[in-house]
Amino acid sequence: MPLKLDNVSVLVIEDLRPMRELMVFVLTALGFKKIFTADNGANGFQEFNKSKPDIVITDWEMEPVNGIELIHKIRRSPKSHNKTVPIILVSGYSAKSRVIQGRDMGVTEFLTKPFTGNDLAKRIMHIINQPRDFVLSDRFTGPDRRRRKGEEYQGPKRRSVERPKSKVSKSEPKDEWNIIIE
Repeated sequence: MPLKLDNVSVLVIEDLRPMRELMVFVLTALGFKKIFTADNGANGFQEFNKSKPDIVITDWEMEPVNGIELIHKIRRSPKSHNKTVPIILVSGYSAKSRVIQGRDMGVTEFLTKPFTGNDLAKRIMHIINQPRDFVLSDRFTGPDRRRRKGEEYQGPKRRSVERPKSKVSKSEPKDEWNIIIE
């Protein structure tokens, strides 16, 4: 069943105009009506706080503020209106170290260029249909890195259940999105 996405807002931050326009075109084709854009991380953070999007899609390599710096501001700045917004990081580099760096900054999904419209749609649908728990702590702010929900691992590297300065909030379907399954 297709999702009705016209009430879901998306912010696209990309410095290359043709790529930004292509992403907007793909999002429009998917059914999004509320699409905001910015050409770098600095303008992106301003637009993020102004338009209050439900999803952020940002490029990594931009000047003067790149995507990683933008994500850090969204996740950690007191001026950020929503530290838990889902973020898709787009990059031409898919080295494991880059993916790990993005994950450690609080990225929800990683998308490597070149990508198809279907690739972008899959990342967005994953965010909507399978939201992850969110971790807020002194050392990390972002979606829970563990994608599997199983409790079967009991080995020595199992994470402690209690962390005094951490708060884990359960993600729930975003009712404010008014997503209608037809």
